[in-house]
Amino acid sequence: MRIAGRVGVTAAVAHYPDTVEKAVDMVAAGRITEEDAAATGVEQLPVAEVPAPRLAVAAARTALARAGWDPTRIGLALHAWIYHQGHDFWSPAHYVAHESGATEALPMGVQQMCNGGAMAVEVAAARLLSDPATARALVTTGDRFAAPGFDRWKGDYGLWYGDAGTALLLHRADPVQRPGPLDLLSVTSLAAPALELMHRGADEFTPAPRAEVDVRRTKRDFLRSAGKEAFVDTVRAKVATVLRRGLDEAGVAADDPRVTTVLLPRLGATAARDIYGPVVGSVLGAPLVDPGTRTGHLGAGDVPASLADLLDSDRLAPGAIAVLLGAGGGFTWSCLVVRRTGEPISTERTER
Repeated sequence: MRIAGRVGVTAAVAHYPDTVEKAVDMVAAGRITEEDAAATGVEQLPVAEVPAPRLAVAAARTALARAGWDPTRIGLALHAWIYHQGHDFWSPAHYVAHESGATEALPMGVQQMCNGGAMAVEVAAARLLSDPATARALVTTGDRFAAPGFDRWKGDYGLWYGDAGTALLLHRADPVQRPGPLDLLSVTSLAAPALELMHRGADEFTPAPRAEVDVRRTKRDFLRSAGKEAFVDTVRAKVATVLRRGLDEAGVAADDPRVTTVLLPRLGATAARDIYGPVVGSVLGAPLVDPGTRTGHLGAGDVPASLADLLDSDRLAPGAIAVLLGAGGGFTWSCLVVRRTGEPISTERTER
């Protein structure tokens, strides 16, 4: 979707719990091996004691405070997640809107597995551009991968899962609205629906949620039937396509010197080295960043957290462009292209 700066990012916040679990301690305890640690490349994981939607609310409140927004002026509140939100028959999107003060917003849940945060940005941008009555949007994510239902260290292959809430404030650019620190140039998404089998495997459909998530089991079933090589080939082709299309829709050439950084999905060192890094390098030559070494995979929050990293680190100079890649089971991939404006970035930060 070509946006061309007509939507801006006013604030981006990642809220992490104070508690962390470190990979070196997990190796010492026999929970993981040294080989696992080397392949994943993650030093530590944030671990929450509060429900996932409350992490999202904390991020939203911080974002609203930084922006100085009246939350009752938000027209759309999107919330994305991949794992249990604390209740079974309930809308976490409405809870986040309620607790954030966005009482006049239309809450909506976005279920796109780990690409949910990126897809929520795309949905929000489309609404901001198409509905004159909606000028501001809140996008949140919240995930907590708690035992006994989810083993954050051993429940998946090559992925460790960290807890976090994220929040983005998006606005439609107009002469009255003060611009934010980032312009959104494009959001582009592609899917490969046949790959949904990876997270279903040979399991039968059940009448109620399972007590424990075992991603390794369904992945083994998928790889036995479809093969690893075909999966990797599909990922590489889709990532290259979504990246090229995202740049084209942003009006940015692959060799544009303004592109100074590419932020990869937080999928671990092996995926970055063997799949995402080489594909990105074949399309453009900007430096690559793997932002997940101290967070792990954040469920639906990978892309929003990386937007927050851009602002917290002040990595982008005015006029510079960053490319962010998102990925999620199903499968779906997204490419966001953003440009730093001349507006100052808040010096406030949330501790990690």
